[in-house]
Amino acid sequence: MKNISHSNAFQVIELRRYQIKPGRRADFAAYFESYFPEAFQQLGAIAFGQFFERKNTDTFTWLRGFKDMDARAVVNAAFYYGAVWKEHKATLNDLMVDSDNVLLLRPLDADSGVAVLPAVDPVKELQGAGGVVVAQIFALTPGSVERFAQQAAVSFAGYREAGMRQAGVLVTLDASNNFPQLPVRTDGPYLVWLGLVKDNQQLDSKFNPLAERAAKDLAAGGLLRAEPETVVLDPTRRSRLRWLPQ
Repeated sequence: MKNISHSNAFQVIELRRYQIKPGRRADFAAYFESYFPEAFQQLGAIAFGQFFERKNTDTFTWLRGFKDMDARAVVNAAFYYGAVWKEHKATLNDLMVDSDNVLLLRPLDADSGVAVLPAVDPVKELQGAGGVVVAQIFALTPGSVERFAQQAAVSFAGYREAGMRQAGVLVTLDASNNFPQLPVRTDGPYLVWLGLVKDNQQLDSKFNPLAERAAKDLAAGGLLRAEPETVVLDPTRRSRLRWLPQ
């Protein structure tokens, strides 16, 4: 787990869930990972990780970070009007059904930014990214973010005590969309817990029972607008966000 940083450098985070044409998700991921992560990094942004959702077999999910809202506008303009996207946009757009399911988020506090892991080593990590990533998405009642975060802290601590690694705690960023060519959802507020799980055994025996209990306990607090959504994510081959040995 060397070189891991819960960096405060990226205060604006997008959780992007793309609907891909049936049967073409692996193709989309191959194109995406071949061309785009380093392009964003060169511009001062970061692709934290890319994933396949287990329950939604045509969904490609990824996390992107920017230093602040001004940087979001500058980086997106440079990328989407730049040479890399210009060359490949027809191929990628032809594979996408919808790309508007995007939560605009920020770290809950100074210690809860998304973990920035080292890039996958193409020589030493021949099998690609391993482990399982989980996202618990809580739809909150207006004005309840801080109160809910306090209630949820006990559950999140239980995940860590059971062996899961917290990769971030994020909440809705209340800011106007300064790059309207890329829509974001406005139905917040949300709180998103991100975690790393070693394997399916740990997922089934440790995380799932705790997550089910947490969902019931937190729903009883009266601060949720809907049932919590737990999203199980398999890292794609080059996803930075993945399980690494200690």
